[in-house]
Amino acid sequence: MLLVDAHEDIAWNILTFNRDYRWSAAEIRQREANSETPSHNGNTLLGKENWLQGQVGIIFATLFAAPVKFALGGWDTQAYNDTKEAHQHLSAQLDVYHKLVDQDSQFRLIDVESTLNTVLHTWTDPQADAEDRLIGLVALMEGADAIRAPEEVYEWYERGLRIIGLAWSGSRYAGGTQQPGPITSEGFELMESMLDLGMLLDLSHLSEEAYFQAVERYEGQIIASHSNPRRFLPTVRGLSDEMIQLLAERDGVVGIVPYNRFLKPGWQNGDPREQVALDEVAAAIDHVCQITGNAYHVGIGTDFDGGFGLESVPDGIVTISDIQKLIPLLKERGYDDSQIADIFANNWIRMLRTGLPD
Repeated sequence: MLLVDAHEDIAWNILTFNRDYRWSAAEIRQREANSETPSHNGNTLLGKENWLQGQVGIIFATLFAAPVKFALGGWDTQAYNDTKEAHQHLSAQLDVYHKLVDQDSQFRLIDVESTLNTVLHTWTDPQADAEDRLIGLVALMEGADAIRAPEEVYEWYERGLRIIGLAWSGSRYAGGTQQPGPITSEGFELMESMLDLGMLLDLSHLSEEAYFQAVERYEGQIIASHSNPRRFLPTVRGLSDEMIQLLAERDGVVGIVPYNRFLKPGWQNGDPREQVALDEVAAAIDHVCQITGNAYHVGIGTDFDGGFGLESVPDGIVTISDIQKLIPLLKERGYDDSQIADIFANNWIRMLRTGLPD
């Protein structure tokens, strides 16, 4: 079944660890076996072969860097001290995606609806061979400090950016996970510019105060690309049932993260991954469906290779291709093929059609 993954930190990994995702996950692991990379970011879950095997036709490919005070480690070469450095890092990451599609004809940067349709056709055309299938990348900025002024968003848009999250840990635009606070005046100006362009606003990582402000004030399409329900993630990083319901009322979609810390309260990195079953991912999906009353407002946003790897995902997942194992688990919970297709891909595709120009 076609899968859209709403959050993967591909460019950050390429520039930080020199990972070449044109290889398979197995090949990357072998090449990194004697390096420090697995100790910093875990063993990779991603690779071109695995995306194709897992029918991952579209990826929301992030532009991500952490402020220095919240850097993931001394090895984190993408961390920034100020807006200038943030701009440099994320601009280079966007260049990485343009370079990837130039180097490999099976990748496409999706910035218009016609390209979206081209990518989807390669997965639905019964005459298409496996080597004809395309992997579409939709550029998503995770934390907007790289946008030096609200009006600069037009330049980023011209380069292919289509989704923006105002904050990660927090930014001058809005409060975030580790720095609570409201949306600032610059944040509201940025949202006005985004609305003018029809861009999607990602609410993941926003502080609760900023989240409610964004839902109320942003008239464009909103999503939460990678945010689990608070029942499974009982911190400010998790979404309360009220937050999920409000997102659904705006026809938004929340992406479930198959990360053990986001699925089992108390699980810590280093704990046996077998403590968390794959069915916990299905349970998180089902929770959103029960809250919203249907299967139209939930999808998958793995956040794979985003600070964790194989060691920190539920038992049964070896690479991204294993997300397909959720299908029988969802069927056991009463979901039919049409509903699972919505969860796996169609809900995110609906979001993209609202945020992409013709």
